Amino acid sequence: MISKKIILGSQSPRRKYLLKEMGFEFEVIIKEIDESFPSDMETKQVAEFIARNKAAAFKEILEDDMLVITADTVVVHDGDILGKPKSFAEAKEMISRLSNDTHQVYSGVCINSLEKKISFSDVSEVKISSISEKEMDYYIKNFSPLDKAGAYGIQEWFGHNKVQKIIGSYTNIMGLPTSKLYDQLISF
Repeated sequence: MISKKIILGSQSPRRKYLLKEMGFEFEVIIKEIDESFPSDMETKQVAEFIARNKAAAFKEILEDDMLVITADTVVVHDGDILGKPKSFAEAKEMISRLSNDTHQVYSGVCINSLEKKISFSDVSEVKISSISEKEMDYYIKNFSPLDKAGAYGIQEWFGHNKVQKIIGSYTNIMGLPTSKLYDQLISF
């Protein structure tokens, strides 16, 4: 389908899983980048902005026969971006905010080659049921969500038991809007 060598610029196990399940062969290369963004940027633009910044870090290794896919995902609740929690207490505070409420998940993606660079984003709305303190403690202790935006993974206990409704792409919430990515890759 795609003649170029694909590089996934992400250490996310969920993105690796999704890209593999999409039927693509790829290599993972990780680059450290600054994931900051302008404080006055609209929350819906942040994930795509960071994905484009991640792509820029690969500029010096791009070759004619390759393309790089980078992505970022942010969870937005009441206009605030909930990043990856730094502690158990911060994870609990984030999950408490999401309990019995609706939030948005934005994933931004950038596809970059020597000839072309495109980026796009997708949004999914997620309705969470009420979560007790005991359930929060259980989830955080058993599923270690410190590496996940918003302190939860849709593909595990939290998603199976506490997500009441999704409007939009499920895989977008996992970190990669696969349908949009597929369409962009086959036309790239």
